[in-house]
Amino acid sequence: MDRKIIGEQLLEAERLKQPIAPLTSTTENISVEDAYAIQLYQIRKKVDAGATVRGLKIGLTSKAMQEMLNVYTPDYGFILDSMVFDEHQGISAEPFIQPKVEFEIAFVLNKQLKGPNVTVQDVIDATDYVVPAVEIIDSRIANWNIRFEDTVADNGSSAGTILGKKRTRLSDIEDISNVEMTVYKNGELLDRATSAAVLGNPLNAVVWLANEVCHYGVSIEPGMFVLSGALSKAVEFKVGDAFEADFGVLGKVSVTILKEVVKK
Repeated sequence: MDRKIIGEQLLEAERLKQPIAPLTSTTENISVEDAYAIQLYQIRKKVDAGATVRGLKIGLTSKAMQEMLNVYTPDYGFILDSMVFDEHQGISAEPFIQPKVEFEIAFVLNKQLKGPNVTVQDVIDATDYVVPAVEIIDSRIANWNIRFEDTVADNGSSAGTILGKKRTRLSDIEDISNVEMTVYKNGELLDRATSAAVLGNPLNAVVWLANEVCHYGVSIEPGMFVLSGALSKAVEFKVGDAFEADFGVLGKVSVTILKEVVKK
């Protein structure tokens, strides 16, 4: 198995908006280590071309999603500067293949987190503030027909991020594991959830991430943000849809899906 060739196939699928067959059905014995190496190959190539890593995302933090893919661990992917959109500008549906939105809490750091042995207290100490966030997920694998290794190789199915404007320090929150979220789609109630859905506490997810990425020579640097995991199920969208997620004490975040390409 040639990791570089597979990485190039995924890059081309993204560029041409033509998804490929699941790697787990076309590549023999692809391991989790192979999948993360394929992911990192794509990120390094994009960074070499001028992109900047702005943050990381954590996926598969809910029991339902883990059971669906028959895994019992989260995964992660990278967020590049080209994937970060302004909340009030709207986003274009044009660059994506089969996108969905998720709603989560983002941790913005002012200190490095470098595993192994990162603790919850380390994450608290390294967090500058948290904001509500929207994550756009997309799959370069046809029909979302993915297993764990497929989504890992495909950068955790990551595609975009919108960060809310309200910044809240952890010291101003009574319990980050009990933040209630209400999501509206086109003005109508869509879903409700609490932050405990994310590994019992979003802090646990960031701890997991910091200790996991160190195996691949990655650390979370000051100024980066971490999308800690979706509080509720991913939702498909189409042109004209508008979503708002109200995180109570953390504030709100919204996104509108436009047809035309948004100039950044």
